[in-house]
Amino acid sequence: MKNVSPPQINAGSMADIAFLLLVFFLVVTTIDADAGMFRKLASMDEVESQKIHERNILNVWVNKEDKIMIDGKEVELFQVYDIATNFIENPKNDVLLPQKEWKTIPVLGEREVSKQVISIQNDESTSYGQYIAVQNELARAYNHLRDQLSEQEFQMTFEELKKTGAIEKANAIKTIYPMRISEALPIVSTN
Repeated sequence: MKNVSPPQINAGSMADIAFLLLVFFLVVTTIDADAGMFRKLASMDEVESQKIHERNILNVWVNKEDKIMIDGKEVELFQVYDIATNFIENPKNDVLLPQKEWKTIPVLGEREVSKQVISIQNDESTSYGQYIAVQNELARAYNHLRDQLSEQEFQMTFEELKKTGAIEKANAIKTIYPMRISEALPIVSTN
């Protein structure tokens, strides 16, 4: 009897097939990139040197059930924009809303500038989506006021000012409505 070896599969092209599959999955697969918020943080010198009067602070808190509290009152997400806009602008110089001070602004001259600060805090169990939604509403309030003033003074939106290279004008708008959002450390739940 003759020793017969079992038939073998030609594996020469298996490496080529595996490589082609790897390339295919690399090309077709999309990898989600982390999204974030672009915000310039205040320097430690600015933070430590400021004594902030209580009326100049709007306290926003998002609790572990994703409920929003502004200065101790529960509000809905759609209300955050209006409350923040009114707080930042203080159109009637209400004594319960932020103080204003006169400043000489390049390009715009003498203007009243609010001393407002929005402090946002969350619970450690707050959902990321709700926290970002609140942040977006606050940013939308600032952007609305900046656009409104920019259109009134320069007949274009704040973003258009920046895109056209009118940096001095854009900086003047930012000086009147500086985005002051303070993010406090999350509260640790005891439950």
